[in-house]
Amino acid sequence: MEAKKFAEGGTGLEKICQWIDYYSKATGIASFVIDYSGSIVHHAPAKNCSLFCQAGREGFANLCRCENVHAYGSFQAERFGGRYIYFCPMGLTHWVAPIDLGELFKGAFVAGPVMMIEPEAFLIDEIIEQRIQDHQQRRRFKAFMDMVPVIKPDVVTSLSELLFLLASHANSERDHYWRPPAAYQDSPLLDLDPAAYLSQMGPKPDGLAHDYPIDKENELISYVAIGDKTGAQRVLNEILGFIFFSQNDFELIKYRTVELVVLLSRAAMEGGAEQEEIFGLNNHYLKQVSHLHNLDELSVWLSKILARVTDCVFNFKNVKNKDIIYKAIEYTNTYYMEKLTLEDVAGQVHLSPSYFSRLFKEETGYNFSTYLNTVRIEKSKKLLVNCDIPLVDVSNLVGFDEQSYFTRVFKKLTGTTPGKYREARGQIK
Repeated sequence: MEAKKFAEGGTGLEKICQWIDYYSKATGIASFVIDYSGSIVHHAPAKNCSLFCQAGREGFANLCRCENVHAYGSFQAERFGGRYIYFCPMGLTHWVAPIDLGELFKGAFVAGPVMMIEPEAFLIDEIIEQRIQDHQQRRRFKAFMDMVPVIKPDVVTSLSELLFLLASHANSERDHYWRPPAAYQDSPLLDLDPAAYLSQMGPKPDGLAHDYPIDKENELISYVAIGDKTGAQRVLNEILGFIFFSQNDFELIKYRTVELVVLLSRAAMEGGAEQEEIFGLNNHYLKQVSHLHNLDELSVWLSKILARVTDCVFNFKNVKNKDIIYKAIEYTNTYYMEKLTLEDVAGQVHLSPSYFSRLFKEETGYNFSTYLNTVRIEKSKKLLVNCDIPLVDVSNLVGFDEQSYFTRVFKKLTGTTPGKYREARGQIK
């Protein structure tokens, strides 16, 4: 009844798809609607970017599924106030804003891809060389690069805010707070039969109440730690069966359920999820406890948390690393002319310098210092063809403190000196 009334009001999924079409036409940016899993349910392409993404998925099939990338972006948006800008494994920028239409639909608006970095300063060429072995496919992939618009970071931020406002309008079209979303209709937690679980336990010989199933907590931790959603949901059902039917006070039931959230968080961190990510997730969801009013809402709420913490352990690990690397690359390409250090960039992506250095090397094949110098030398080549700019000024403009060091690095990376490169008018490759 509710869903039918909602659809009749003209604010159903068809209306949502129409809104993202308007956004795409107005901005010229490819946009689409995804469901909770990250799968695209409606695509509003612009400037042939959808063709680019198709080529990219073929070339990067062994790297990461696009569904995981967009689901990760939606997950982060939930944590950070309803909007998030992220990078796909191809280094292209997207932004996302979650939408929650209660029983009718739950997913997100996504826009992109675009580039915030000029193509000639982009690391994607090197990654293509590493990931795509077929030369014909590599050429085809690079050809599609021309279809992706280059948008300045401040404009991307504004477009992200606009998408957030559109999603906020969609979310406000009805009182959607804590109605079971479509993504959970097949969730085991919505088919919860705790009474059956208690009856299977049978009465205790002495007629006393059953003890809390602490062994099930240990089993739940094991499933969460390996990212097994199905096993974790089954065991969580059994624990909830005990909690729901051994207590009459709903506030006490909520308190015990919050304890389960802490348990899930600890299990996720034992499985390798980062503390900062889990704590941010907890902060987001625990603020919602006061809005829960019955067992159904509580079940859906806990099911959502379970899905997210297991995602932190397993599904998004590779995606997150790529997002971190491209944020670091974007920052480096923007501030290369300053006294940029490994510590500066690591701080921008909230990692320790040692861990960031190792991750950057693993993902790109470059030491960070080598990549930074490569960017600076490539930028210097453009300045060197202008003979009116003294060599010492070229050195300073691209971030080198000393001309002598600039000359050594230039020769190491190009095989010639800046002076000879200038004499050749940039014809030396």
